[in-house]
Amino acid sequence: MRAVCLISLSFLFACSNANMSESMLSKTEGGSDNSSYEWSNADNNRNQPTSESTEENTDLSQVERKLIKEGWIEFETKKVEETRERILAAVKNNGGYISSDESNNYSYRTGQTLVIRVPADKFDKLLAEATEGVKDFDNKNISVKDVTEEFLDAEARLKTKKELEQRYLDLLKKANSVSEILEIEREIGNLRSEIESIEGRLKYLRNQVSLSTLHISFYKSHPQGGTKFGGKFSEGLVNGWHGIIWFLIGLTNLWPLLLIGIIAVFLIRRAIRKGREKKVKK
Repeated sequence: MRAVCLISLSFLFACSNANMSESMLSKTEGGSDNSSYEWSNADNNRNQPTSESTEENTDLSQVERKLIKEGWIEFETKKVEETRERILAAVKNNGGYISSDESNNYSYRTGQTLVIRVPADKFDKLLAEATEGVKDFDNKNISVKDVTEEFLDAEARLKTKKELEQRYLDLLKKANSVSEILEIEREIGNLRSEIESIEGRLKYLRNQVSLSTLHISFYKSHPQGGTKFGGKFSEGLVNGWHGIIWFLIGLTNLWPLLLIGIIAVFLIRRAIRKGREKKVKK
């Protein structure tokens, strides 16, 4: 009796396995179910980083540090033009370039501000050459920002997004309906926007890491005594002369009114004089 039961159970188990195999085979051969499965899997893994990306994010000790170096300095000089020529020569010698050039001229000082981009490994050499002979700085600030983790994170996200984009492109080839095609194309468009944003950020970080930035301001002070008073006095004379000229111009514009006023006064005085003469005769 026990043997009969075991045989019956084995037969039922075999039949169940056969039915399951046929069902899975039909789904695989059908295409539509397989495509739906891949679509669901791609959608669920949209924001999941790959294992390789995770390893890249955690293993920071084996990567070259990504550093952004920037400096601000300000100092006084006796000869502005000579200082400028020395700085420009230092920039040229170290393979840099001027990204901004600003001049200012006030009553108390004349100065210039230069913004320099230079290869990161030449930053210290440029700074030494540009400030050669300068003993005192009004301001000197050198900062270094480590963006290694942000850089690696952006690279990992970019890799994941591109892999997911390729999966959607593969799914697009297998899509069987217009609605699936439109949905996949929408997801591809969103991914492309994210990829371009990450690529833009990486491009900016690479530029900031490869080229350091140095802001240099230098100036020459002017005497605050007689020179300043003389300048104000001469400005007063010039302004007074301009005032007289504008007054005459105003009178010229009003000549019709002046002419009418003169004629009116003449007629009034004439009428008054005739009135007096009549009174005398009476």
